Amino acid sequence: MPYEQSKSTKRRYNIGAFHQRYFVGNGVDIGGKPDPMGQYVGVFPLMRSVRIWDLQDGDAQYMKGVDDASYDFVVSSHCLEHLHDPKQGLGNWIRIVKPGGYLVITVPDEDLYELGHWPSRFNHDHKHSFTIHKKSSWSPVSINVFELLASFTDVVEVEKIELVRDFFRDQLKAKNFDQTRTVVAECCIEFILRKRQNDQLTGD
Repeated sequence: MPYEQSKSTKRRYNIGAFHQRYFVGNGVDIGGKPDPMGQYVGVFPLMRSVRIWDLQDGDAQYMKGVDDASYDFVVSSHCLEHLHDPKQGLGNWIRIVKPGGYLVITVPDEDLYELGHWPSRFNHDHKHSFTIHKKSSWSPVSINVFELLASFTDVVEVEKIELVRDFFRDQLKAKNFDQTRTVVAECCIEFILRKRQNDQLTGD
């Protein structure tokens, strides 16, 4: 999926919360190459720095070598679906965020991206597909985002879950065309989490 981070950044630029809450301080972009969030430092005025974490740094499922509560925010565009265990990966991404910090994550929506086919025809490295919530899925490896996030209720607050289908054209679905290959289309699930403060984590 080329330049998904840049597509989402253009969309997010018009939303005040990304300027004032989510992209504030020092962050890490997990799976950031070749389109890293760090290139937009300055576009979001309260964003000071964004480290890239990619294959050469280690397995994003474990984030080995990264201390707990290291970053003010985590951003990740279309990386979670490449992990063998997305739940464990998300747990470690939460671990490295400071209390009160945010995680801004996008994953492909299985009905808009995989279009009812598994394994994925457009990215053979996808190990899981994602849906926000439905009773059952055609995918044998589907992850229900509601259920995934519910397992982290004690450590995060869910700020937002959104199906993003900007410039997605339904008339092209029958042609089995990967619309993310265009320069404008997004067909993803975006969810934003806030790590609970220390007093919330301890129950004080």
